[in-house]
Amino acid sequence: MGKGLRVVRTARGWSQERLIFEIERYARQHMLNVASSASLKTYVSEWENGRRVITERYAVILRPLLGVTDAELGGEPVRSVPQQPDGYEDLLSRIDSARSVGDSMVNTFMDQTELLRTVDRQMGASGLVDQMNGHLMAMEDALTFAVLPGTRRPIATALAGAATLAAWQALDAGSVERAWRHYELAKRAAQDADAPQYLAHAMGEQAYVLGDAGRPEMAVELIRDAQRTHAERQSPRLRAWLSAAEAELCAAAGMQDDARRALDRAAAALPEGAHARDSDMLSIFLNADHLARWRGNVLALLGDSSAMDDLYASLQATDPTFVRAKAGLHSDLTQAHLARGEFDEARSNLQQARLLANRTGSVRHRRRVELLTGRL
Repeated sequence: MGKGLRVVRTARGWSQERLIFEIERYARQHMLNVASSASLKTYVSEWENGRRVITERYAVILRPLLGVTDAELGGEPVRSVPQQPDGYEDLLSRIDSARSVGDSMVNTFMDQTELLRTVDRQMGASGLVDQMNGHLMAMEDALTFAVLPGTRRPIATALAGAATLAAWQALDAGSVERAWRHYELAKRAAQDADAPQYLAHAMGEQAYVLGDAGRPEMAVELIRDAQRTHAERQSPRLRAWLSAAEAELCAAAGMQDDARRALDRAAAALPEGAHARDSDMLSIFLNADHLARWRGNVLALLGDSSAMDDLYASLQATDPTFVRAKAGLHSDLTQAHLARGEFDEARSNLQQARLLANRTGSVRHRRRVELLTGRL
């Protein structure tokens, strides 16, 4: 275990010295004992070269610090399964326990997802990896032993929403494979729940993985397929969200006319009013202010100087708890200023984007910041 540590460290843009500093700071904040700086320097080198195993003493620090799982650090988690002479008794016990999962327990699952979503958007996903993995495992376990549809569907719906959130967090932390697997879990859960709106949303977010991986045309195909997935059962706000996502992915693919048409469809589908949450899908945040920010993002990607008005208006209107979204806004403004040759303003916004990306530990935003830095 440990060979993957170099990969996740460098993805975050940290040197070994920075990692040691962060380990020591985390240990002080959480009143944990760690080795001296000199010893940690040796440990990190040996961890990354596979000559020393990362013990649980340090894994509990590295997981939230880097936003990764044990498997991503380089080892496979081992689960011990107690051997029983008669497995039926244990199986029936688990099935009976699953049957007792009522509305209150499902609501608890949903509340926990909402709490993790709130912490994520304010502080970033890195420190939530253990909590999120435990949350998903609890729901997966409940679903595995839930037999009848009336029991399975509510659990599967809760799992679909949580797995989609976990996937976006993993993508933000730079853990691409984990993100993809969580999206596949979300899609399976949505199908089990007969919840096509959750399926469409998971497909729409999964398209961003393809876009980030350098397959923009395939990403556009997937987002359009998501829009066709039981379109008659999609809420207006979800349809607007999918159209706005299509516009962004089309812009990244260089499909300017398609991007503008998708923006128009998003505006036409969006319900009126300041309310942003979808009553059927709490993972959807979209109102006129959010759409204006998204429109500015798309226009900035297209190199359209008119993006500036939307972006600066959104910067004033954005909820201060959406810290990661503000990092994206400043990156968009950097791109818009660059398109107009306004380099001082671009540098100022890029500095803000970098600070917010570092604050939330967003590898995804950091990559964009580095790309924009190369253009200055």
